[in-house]
Amino acid sequence: MEYLDIYDINRMRTGKTFVRGEKPENGYYLVVQAIIFNTQGQMLIQQRQSDKLGWPNKWDVSAGGSVQAGENSQQAAGRELQEELGIAIDFSGIRPHISSTFMEGFTDVYLVEKDIDVTDLTLQKDEVQDARWASREEILDMIAKGEFVPYYPSWICYLFDCRKTYGSFRRDNNLV
Repeated sequence: MEYLDIYDINRMRTGKTFVRGEKPENGYYLVVQAIIFNTQGQMLIQQRQSDKLGWPNKWDVSAGGSVQAGENSQQAAGRELQEELGIAIDFSGIRPHISSTFMEGFTDVYLVEKDIDVTDLTLQKDEVQDARWASREEILDMIAKGEFVPYYPSWICYLFDCRKTYGSFRRDNNLV
């Protein structure tokens, strides 16, 4: 059984927990996504197992999951990458590139550039059935065909566009 912290509307821990899979009473929970890009600008994606409750057999971003009780966002991002793909990255001192909300909680998104040989990955067999590199266009096509978790295509484009910077505006010589 996995316990998750309950957060208030201001993203502060309430001191209460709930069991994963249930709904937090009078509050929210925190999830993370750790998304790996290679130096060729491709995203590492994973295919969810066929028996997963949410989006079975669909392709998804590199790794993600709920922040467990007592963990912080950085710890959870490192744990999820290690558990799902066997990738060890220490996120201490790294802040998320994007923080967003959803109906039941908050999401922290970490974007990392790292060249990884997919044959070196250790897939968590009860969660992940495959992993590979994919371009923006390939992912958008997979979304259109119903093969990928149904993210907004603009969300995927945003991840690709801001993978090397923080913030929602460009920082090139013509704009600064």
